[in-house]
Amino acid sequence: MILVFFILLKFFLQYLSINPVYELHRDEYLHLDLGNHLSWGYTTVPPVTGWISYIIISLGKSVFWVKFFPALFGALIVFLVWKIIEELEGNLFAQILGATGVVCSVLLRINTLYQPNSFEYLIWTLVFYAVVKYIISQDPKWIWITFVSFAIGFLNKYNIAFLMLGFLPALLISEHRKVLLERTFYFALILAFVIVLPNLIWQLNHDFPVIRHMQTLASTQLVNVERIGFLSDQLLFFTGSLLTLFAAFASFFLHGPFKKFRIIFWTYAFVIAIYFFFKAKSYYAIGLYPVLLAFGAVYLERVLQKGWIFYLRPVLLFIPVAVTAALFPVIVPFLSPNQIVEKPDMFKALGLLRWEDGREHDLPQDFADMVGWSELGQLVDRAFEKIDSKDLTLVQCDNYGEAGAVNFYSKNKTGEALAIDADYMYWYPLNDGEFINIVLVKGPWDEDPERKRERDFFESVDLIGEITNPYAREKGAKVYLLKGAKVSVNEILREEIEKRISGE
Repeated sequence: MILVFFILLKFFLQYLSINPVYELHRDEYLHLDLGNHLSWGYTTVPPVTGWISYIIISLGKSVFWVKFFPALFGALIVFLVWKIIEELEGNLFAQILGATGVVCSVLLRINTLYQPNSFEYLIWTLVFYAVVKYIISQDPKWIWITFVSFAIGFLNKYNIAFLMLGFLPALLISEHRKVLLERTFYFALILAFVIVLPNLIWQLNHDFPVIRHMQTLASTQLVNVERIGFLSDQLLFFTGSLLTLFAAFASFFLHGPFKKFRIIFWTYAFVIAIYFFFKAKSYYAIGLYPVLLAFGAVYLERVLQKGWIFYLRPVLLFIPVAVTAALFPVIVPFLSPNQIVEKPDMFKALGLLRWEDGREHDLPQDFADMVGWSELGQLVDRAFEKIDSKDLTLVQCDNYGEAGAVNFYSKNKTGEALAIDADYMYWYPLNDGEFINIVLVKGPWDEDPERKRERDFFESVDLIGEITNPYAREKGAKVYLLKGAKVSVNEILREEIEKRISGE
């Protein structure tokens, strides 16, 4: 019943964390639209996100179901940590301490967003659970489960390859390297390869967009990552449970029954070292910590058994709750934009108001990515009210966030809103007929508010309106109605798409 309580608490907190004034995040709109184009791969993510989105769409595509799945994945992490503690013969205190550590952590923020990260950290925890089960039971089925988990994780986010890179040397220096002599190991490896093969073929057929994505990421984002910052950030993800994590590290060397699990410690060390070398983003490593919470909780339970130190147990339970309660308003979108503007001190102190452009704004960038979208959908609907030939009209957006938001909120449009950005550039129906009208969405950074270029191509160009929400990152984005094409819109789009795909 206590485990059920923590699972229900996890769901409750995830829905409570989001103030109703916020809409979906720009990334969530893209992830949802992947479900309308099922494939073995996408330019932005591997295929699992699209498959989950298909389920969400089938259930009605409501905000409830969009938020349900990341909350579910977070709740399953709580469940797996609880089960790992059971395997380590931990009792109720250890289970409550481990579950509290998961609930009161950065996962509270991660699990508010429908992104691949929530499922990724679940899969990493499942891999470690399978490893623990195999070490304890020596049952070959857990070798199969480990490799199948790796394969599913690979189809969700390629980041799990770094877990594999850290796991293999950890295996080689551990006493468990004898598993390399078992045929089951290689048969399971072959099965994992077969599972991921369709995605690898998709990457091959599309000239490996993952490589271009990694190159862009390295040149635009990772180049700005500081290695010291990567290490210091590791202390922030489970701040309230640092004692439990430190206890986990110590337990692999000080607690006899845990010495056979040192492969987990060395996996952590190698993965952190690899990330440190490549200047990875700090949150890539979050999946390493839930299993450590389990080991640390069991070790502390055994250490705090007798004498006055027994009474430190409630303190260890209280610390993560207190830390999370203090930081709750800033780590999740709980406060409305107006409330943040009125009391920005804590946000400023933590540097949360500084965006990618290096300047400070009214809201954290992620929060600003969650407002203004429904207003954009209404503007597009107003444009369609002025069109007779709706079937020959394309909604052309500047970026994937705008396109996804229009697809989510617009009620009057026909077809999909698209953009020469992310996966949308592959979905243009350019062979299904000529477009004669364009509903054009241009971002607030647009340098041609008079639409000089388009006026030569269309009979009329009219401004419908713009996003006025003062807190929206897209504030000032405008919607235009371009009617009566004088040239082949399809050919212009085809040329621009080819240039974007080729990198010109």
